[in-house]
Amino acid sequence: MLKCQVFRTPKPHGGRLNMLNLEVKTKLKQEEVVSRAKKFFGKGGLGLDLSEENPACLSFQGGGGYVTATICSEGDKTRIDLVTQEWDIQVKEFASRLP
Repeated sequence: MLKCQVFRTPKPHGGRLNMLNLEVKTKLKQEEVVSRAKKFFGKGGLGLDLSEENPACLSFQGGGGYVTATICSEGDKTRIDLVTQEWDIQVKEFASRLP
């Protein structure tokens, strides 16, 4: 199940930045989601720098943007909240690959 919201954040000079907020539920365990996210977004994948890591949250930066994944177990499913700026297509691709 995918839920998608696009937020527009004002730029300092009058333009707008787009920020994607995507919620995904998967049958994978939390640890497997963390592993897949690190492989997909980090070194060996998109090459983003892992700027924060704990069991429930990963943050990646690079290419003028960021990806943050908040991961939590909900019964027999795992919910992933993905927030990104500049990596929308790649975040949607990652989410679409989760069973």
